[in-house]
Amino acid sequence: MIQITKEVIVKELRNMGIMEGMELEVHSSLSSFGYVAGGAITIIDALKETVTEKGSIFMPALRLSEDLPLDETDIKNGLIRKIKILAENEQKSRCGVVADVFRTMPDTKQQDGIFAISAWGKNADKVSNGLEYIIDNQGKALLMGVDIYSLTAMHYVEEYLPDEILKKFKSDDIDRIYPSDQWLVETGKLPKAWYKIQNMAKKEGLIKEHKVGMCNCMYFDVASVINIYKEELINNPFRLYEIEK
Repeated sequence: MIQITKEVIVKELRNMGIMEGMELEVHSSLSSFGYVAGGAITIIDALKETVTEKGSIFMPALRLSEDLPLDETDIKNGLIRKIKILAENEQKSRCGVVADVFRTMPDTKQQDGIFAISAWGKNADKVSNGLEYIIDNQGKALLMGVDIYSLTAMHYVEEYLPDEILKKFKSDDIDRIYPSDQWLVETGKLPKAWYKIQNMAKKEGLIKEHKVGMCNCMYFDVASVINIYKEELINNPFRLYEIEK
C-alpha cells in the first residue's frame, strides 16, 4: 500500500487551490486516504501548514454518535434513523477521527453545545458563532473522502425549510418518546435532496474535484453552494424533496 505523507498532502492541497490565509471548513474521512503516515495528526498538520496562522480551519465538533441500530420499538415508532447525543467528555463522535483529534488540541477553540464547531488559526475566536464567519467571509469548504451530507454549513439555511417538510422528519409525539436532549432521530423516507444540490453545483462548475492518495476531495466556496440550497428551499422546496403539496 502506498504511504501518504504530510508533504504529499500539502502538495495536493496547494494543487487544489488551497493557500495561505484562507478560511476553510473541513470534513474528512481518514480511511479514505489509504495509509497515512502519522494518521489524523498528519492530515491536521498538513492543513495547518497550507493555510498557516494567517488563515483559519473550522471542523465539526458535534456531540453525536454514529447511526445506531434500530430495534423493534424504534421501527414500530416509524424511525429510520437514531443517533445518541454524547456527553461533553466523549472522545469519539460521528465527525471522524480527524475532527475528533482536532477539537482536543490545545490550540483549538470550540463552540459550546451539541452541534458545536471547533476552530484554529487567525479567526478561531469567531467559532462562537459557528460557521457564520465562514459563510459571510468567502470561506471555502474542503470535503476529503466525504460528500455534501457532511457539510455542516448546509444546515445554516434550513430556516427556509417549510414546516410541511420538517414534519416529515419528526413529530411532537416522537420528541416525547425520544427527548431531543438525548436523541437525534428521523422518521419518514424522503429522497437525498442534498445530492441534487451537489449535482447542481457541479454542473455550474462551482465544485473542484481532486484526489489525494486514494481520497476523493471536493473544494468549493461555501456560500455559493449553500445558496443554491437556500434558493431551492425558497422557490422549489417540495420539488426538491419530491413531496406533493
